[in-house]
Amino acid sequence: MNRFLSTLINWVLILGIGLSLGGCVSTRLSVASASPWQVVEINTDANPLDISFVDQNHGFLIGTNRLIRETNDGGKSWDKRSLDIPSEENFRLISIDFFGDEGWIAGQPGLVLHSRDAGQTWTRLALGNKLPGEPYLIKTLATDSAELATTAGAVYVTTDGGQNWEGKIEEASGGIRDIRRGSNGEYVSVSSLGNFYATLDPGQSSWQPHQRASSKRVQTMGYKPDGSLWMISRGAEIRFADYFEAQEDSWGKPIIPIVNGYNYLDLAWDPKGTIWAAGGNGTLLFSKDGGDSWESDPVGDVQPSNLLRILFNASDEQEKISGFVLGERGTLLRWAG
Repeated sequence: MNRFLSTLINWVLILGIGLSLGGCVSTRLSVASASPWQVVEINTDANPLDISFVDQNHGFLIGTNRLIRETNDGGKSWDKRSLDIPSEENFRLISIDFFGDEGWIAGQPGLVLHSRDAGQTWTRLALGNKLPGEPYLIKTLATDSAELATTAGAVYVTTDGGQNWEGKIEEASGGIRDIRRGSNGEYVSVSSLGNFYATLDPGQSSWQPHQRASSKRVQTMGYKPDGSLWMISRGAEIRFADYFEAQEDSWGKPIIPIVNGYNYLDLAWDPKGTIWAAGGNGTLLFSKDGGDSWESDPVGDVQPSNLLRILFNASDEQEKISGFVLGERGTLLRWAG
């Protein structure tokens, strides 16, 4: 009898612990009844990595394996393009940016392209052999002017169409896994191991290192619409910096919307203020209340691909949102509203 009671008590304790743990995080979110996204076929196995538009309808998509596509209908369809770069090199086109007809592409290994005619023609620029790291992020500033960041955390600027590049910082921050640029020219980078991050504000001559918010390694970081930082860490953990404290090291409590064995890979805000999170195996979540509650997007949920990046065209008017989700093996979702 005592043995029976002891066994029964053990089972009750195990069940109680299981129920209490199950209430900490959700392993499955409700799927929304409708989606603002639609699948766009671009007929490639390459990974799209970036998109930029010349105007509301005309834009370019780039990615791995020399991938480049052009659209003239706002991204509903994409036509193949080619670049005059050596065919024996398997270039990874990683960053593209337009300011009117002025456009730049950064790629790896050691590739920077410049266009003055809305992408009709592209000129390859010589970077030399002393560039620390590989080109990673490029931003068009004005006619013949651009800013280039590398995988070593070096930042350069040109004002003569890429003939000469001037370093903006005294020394690079070391190997990075991701780097983002804010709307005011500030940068945040994540170290290659994800064990710390660094910031670079306009006018600073060196990166400022910061400790990560928890013991979990940082996956990626970026800027919220109000200019404060967000952080994604391993274990599908999201954190927001406390903007009102004006301290980048002041982080809120972790948000873990769903535990499905996959990490989040990017975070973005659409112009209406909804937060979108993308990740492995078709993970595409959204929150309309600042991250307190989340739903799963039905179109993203069925994509057999890791979703790598979410982009919204900040230059568009509020009433006409332009947005894309980029995923592996040619996966592309377009905002349909």
